[in-house]
Amino acid sequence: MNPVEVPATPEVEADLRVVRRGCDELLVESEFARKLARSRATGVPLRVKLGLDPTAPDIHLGHTVVLNKMRQLQDLGHRVIFLIGDFTSMIGDPSGRNVTRPPLTAEQIHTNAQTYYAQASLVLDPERTEVRYNSEWSDPLGARGMIQLASHYTVARMMEREDFTRRFKGGIPISVHEFLYPLMQGYDSVALKSDLELGGTDQKFNLLVGRELQKEYGQDPQCVLTMPLLEGTDGVDKMSKSKGNYIGITESSDSMFGKLMSISDTLMWRYFELLSFRSLDEIAMLEKQVRAGGNPRDIKVLLAQEIVARFHSQQAAHDALSRFEARFRDGVVPEEMPEVHVGKAPLGILRVLREAGLAASGSEAQRNVEQGGVRVDGERIDDKSLLLEAGTYIVQIGKRKFARVTLSRGA
Repeated sequence: MNPVEVPATPEVEADLRVVRRGCDELLVESEFARKLARSRATGVPLRVKLGLDPTAPDIHLGHTVVLNKMRQLQDLGHRVIFLIGDFTSMIGDPSGRNVTRPPLTAEQIHTNAQTYYAQASLVLDPERTEVRYNSEWSDPLGARGMIQLASHYTVARMMEREDFTRRFKGGIPISVHEFLYPLMQGYDSVALKSDLELGGTDQKFNLLVGRELQKEYGQDPQCVLTMPLLEGTDGVDKMSKSKGNYIGITESSDSMFGKLMSISDTLMWRYFELLSFRSLDEIAMLEKQVRAGGNPRDIKVLLAQEIVARFHSQQAAHDALSRFEARFRDGVVPEEMPEVHVGKAPLGILRVLREAGLAASGSEAQRNVEQGGVRVDGERIDDKSLLLEAGTYIVQIGKRKFARVTLSRGA
């Protein structure tokens, strides 16, 4: 197949700038430019695919990095396919895993999938979104079809996956069914005749399998767009419910606002790049203001209000700011403070104070609580047996001791 070269027009270049923003890789960019030019010339929208396995019932801001990109492609006039991996969820995606992922039951998948699209519709335009389930074409394959599909890919190619190679060299078992996952995800692209598939950077191998399988089936191969994995509120690990560092898109406006205000000043710019709908020029001007001596807290408020307004309303964002400021009115919260990870939640407040370095001993921690000198996110703590759940908190003793404390979710 020798695609005809199409000169890049200003319109195509403008589309490419939108697509490139915040992305990690666009493979192959010259091919995608041709696809964009063809779409503009024919009026036929590109088919843009995103597959998500409903491994958990809720979507967090980390998921919206790629959903935002899908919405931008919708706004450029293309057809978005939101693929729910009800079949592939039963296999379990091995991407980035050091051990075999336990497959979900059909009941778990059904329960999680019920809320997935409803939450994704807070980002995507439902009127321009095609919702599909990969069981539509995967179940009818049967044993014969699965064997025929497997004949299109070699074990050697499969072992090029970094996580498979690492596990094999380390003597960590790899189940045969795990090889089926990238094959089935790739077959989704064949079934949907995808022009572009999106995913996180950890999905690159799977996305490229789709590209290769389309060639085997005589289709024009899809292009691949990978998006960075958003760090959680701790600024260390990728956002994840299991890490307790996530911000759910259906959380209350106050919770969402408070968590966004808790991120570090450095991480704030990463969130602006990947989550904000402001132009890059506008974000650059905000950075310039901070470098010139502006208060980064004021800029962080703009980010928090934008995100809260997106998933709630402008009024909710205004009210969340008012309540946030009221909580901290009794004391000035410093912009910079120690960031501490103190272990698995739930964890008692006295232990949190000790492990965060705010109190030298349990008795000192208890005394501070009894004297009313301990606050968590601006609220005074009177209960010395209080347990903190997973999340990130601003913990203080008196007016001078502060720490941004993160507790991860227990096993």
